[in-house]
Amino acid sequence: MTVIALLSVAPVREGSMSEEVAKAVAALDDFDVSYETNPMGTVIEADSIDDLLDAVRAAHTAVEADRVSTFLKIDDKRASDESAREKVEAVEEHLGRPARSEE
Repeated sequence: MTVIALLSVAPVREGSMSEEVAKAVAALDDFDVSYETNPMGTVIEADSIDDLLDAVRAAHTAVEADRVSTFLKIDDKRASDESAREKVEAVEEHLGRPARSEE
């Protein structure tokens, strides 16, 4: 089984949030998950829903603020082990090119 999620954790406040977001991302290192951060959030892969939710809880609690906003979208592939990279590669195969614009 592979569980893939999109996680966004941020303090609710004015100004830069990058320091607190970095704390959330760093908290993932303590868990058996792989992840990649992008401008809109962090894609996380885990072998089980329990591993994923433990990592998400740690990321959420790592942010030090009076108010924290967390968005979580989960793809729990119970009959398949397709990775996040394989999902992107499948789209790229149909596109016939990388799934991104040229800079």
